[in-house]
Amino acid sequence: MNRLTLTLVTALAPATWGTTYLVTTELLPVGHPLLAGLLRSLPAGLLAVLLARRLPHGSWWGKVLVLGALNIGAFFPLLFLAAERLPGGVAAAVAGAQPLIVLGLGANVLGERVRPVSAAAAAVAGAAGVALVVLGPAAALDFWGLVAALGGVTATGLGMILTKRWGCPSGVGPVAYAGWQLTAGGLLLLPLTFVVEGPPPALDAGALLGYLWLATAGGIIAYTLWFRGIQRLPVIVPGLLALLSPIVATLLGVLIAGESFTMVQVAGILITLAALVGGQFAARPRGTPATAVEQSAAPVAVR
Repeated sequence: MNRLTLTLVTALAPATWGTTYLVTTELLPVGHPLLAGLLRSLPAGLLAVLLARRLPHGSWWGKVLVLGALNIGAFFPLLFLAAERLPGGVAAAVAGAQPLIVLGLGANVLGERVRPVSAAAAAVAGAAGVALVVLGPAAALDFWGLVAALGGVTATGLGMILTKRWGCPSGVGPVAYAGWQLTAGGLLLLPLTFVVEGPPPALDAGALLGYLWLATAGGIIAYTLWFRGIQRLPVIVPGLLALLSPIVATLLGVLIAGESFTMVQVAGILITLAALVGGQFAARPRGTPATAVEQSAAPVAVR
């Protein structure tokens, strides 16, 4: 699979996550965001582990716990706390800062060589584009909501970096790798969900369909594609691709939920898309041919 194809396939993950807001508001019971996170992660993770028939070994038990905590267990509660205390547009705009976080961590932790000016410009443009799409004149700020939102994107940014740094155990496929992290994150969410939200409510057919979508398309499938892309692509690339999530959420709100759409939002989408394309060139060191970058971005098997 060449780099362009891999990038497009990886982009399906954040694009799928962009459906989460619509599914949550239209199908899921109100006041149970942690339950949504739990059902999105734990059943999908256990199913993936069952299908792959592989368990972590040695030091990977600890690594999987850390990755699952960062990518799933910490991210979901912080995401939902931010959603409760901030308007959705503000929370999504803060999430647009993730490429900058990933760019800084990638340079310092992974030592990845990128074109720094171009990469930073793409990250800033992407964050600005998302802000234009999702922020409105009535956007309000809340200190703890902002802290939660920044904590969530920092957790997933660090999770991306460690996923890239640690690679994948030899002989372990992407389904098993995603299943390990989803299961670890889900197990961390399990007690928190029952302590904070109590027993789950009665679920109708719409809620069951919504949870099924989150666990399959938004869970096992999306995270399998996502973690494989993180391992094989320069880390700034998936960092920018994550911006697709609020863009898709906004478009679905317009097309399905009947929300309004302005020329400012159109400009924001165009800026974000330009940042995504520009980021692909920023991820390539100056003077390095594409084939060399693809080879250097290949995952390293770790035993």
